[in-house]
Amino acid sequence: MTGMSDQPEKNVLIPPAISEPSKAETKPKKRICCACPDTKKLRDECIVEHGESACTKWIEAHKMCLRAEGFNV
Repeated sequence: MTGMSDQPEKNVLIPPAISEPSKAETKPKKRICCACPDTKKLRDECIVEHGESACTKWIEAHKMCLRAEGFNV
């Protein structure tokens, strides 16, 4: 039985690390204009130089970053 109690302890350590970021996703800590400055810069530069239709990869990367920060975009 000691072996069985060891396994749940290992499992208990993993979910809190996963669940904490999901809580952060529900409440953004930053304003949307200040979140993800790196992807925002790449997206904006691409759009200025090549047009929006040529930059879908950077636009989606920025959206993914914003979602990871807790924004619903």
